[in-house]
Amino acid sequence: MKKALFAFVTAVALLVTLNATAQTKLTKEQIKERKELAKQSKKELNEKASKTARKEEKKLIKEGWKTAPGALPINKQLDKSYMMQYQYDKDGFPQFIMAEAMSVGGNYDAAKMQALELAKQNLAGQIQTEITALIENTVSNEQLDQSDAVSVTRSVMASKNLISQSIGRVVPIVEIYRPVNGNNREVLVRLAYSQEMAKAAVKAAIKKDLEARGDALHEKLDKVLGW
Repeated sequence: MKKALFAFVTAVALLVTLNATAQTKLTKEQIKERKELAKQSKKELNEKASKTARKEEKKLIKEGWKTAPGALPINKQLDKSYMMQYQYDKDGFPQFIMAEAMSVGGNYDAAKMQALELAKQNLAGQIQTEITALIENTVSNEQLDQSDAVSVTRSVMASKNLISQSIGRVVPIVEIYRPVNGNNREVLVRLAYSQEMAKAAVKAAIKKDLEARGDALHEKLDKVLGW
């Protein structure tokens, strides 16, 4: 419990620091969302983990997975992951995009950084798929003609790295590791990324690509896609 409380206090301190340095870059909705998550985290510390989380924790521990010193217990991390995975907006769509990745490195930090990068690429790939489907829908609804849709889709498919860069800093909601091949470490991370922030990331990436090609279509997209 002391470890969990220490992890929570550390997370809150980090949140306060991030807000102080980056508040001007966040929308009011994003700031509100982060405060609500911090409040929910505090509440969960005093609650018993769900049966599903405890069951999965046993499986992971049996496979050799463990948490870093000061981190929340595995079952608490899993509970938070489940909670965010099943949150929906007013239109019935998931509020968060989930991504998971594993990586092996000579030390914990190296493996974690690589896993986070792979997870961000996973996020970018999911965002690409969702935006491509959205573009196809605008064509079927005659909001965008086929030639414009092809141009935008090309930008989306070419912008995976830009989308990943636009995602920026991410904090894993699940972070565990296990020793492998002697002194190496395998790290598993699971991310939950806000759909609203994902839209902002892809918008920035598409706009940058279209502007680089001298295409003013991004101005039309703001209206057509509701950005």
